Amino acid sequence: MRFQFIFLILVVLFVSLASNQAKRPIQSSPVNINDPYVINITTFAVIEYNKQNTKAKLVFEKLLNGVIDTLNDGINFRLTLSANNGSTSNKYGAIVLEKAYKHFRKLTAFAPVQHA
Repeated sequence: MRFQFIFLILVVLFVSLASNQAKRPIQSSPVNINDPYVINITTFAVIEYNKQNTKAKLVFEKLLNGVIDTLNDGINFRLTLSANNGSTSNKYGAIVLEKAYKHFRKLTAFAPVQHA
């Protein structure tokens, strides 16, 4: 019985470590803010945010900066952008997960950037 308990704890520990490892970036690099593909990803983020928040009517203006994190199972685009809500422009941060080989994109985070 004691052996089974220890074995079970080791299995849980191994699975936990493996899942955490899968989420860590293999490589990170800055985005080219003029790359049409990255601009398309940024536009996707704003459109998805508007779909998820019916009161939001943001219009994408410009990609300010970002980082591409290469993961084991896809790419995370961590982006800072400016968007207009109809009266003022504000900065927003967005994270988009893309798995191109599966034709999959998902907006995983979108929030205003707090000014320091």
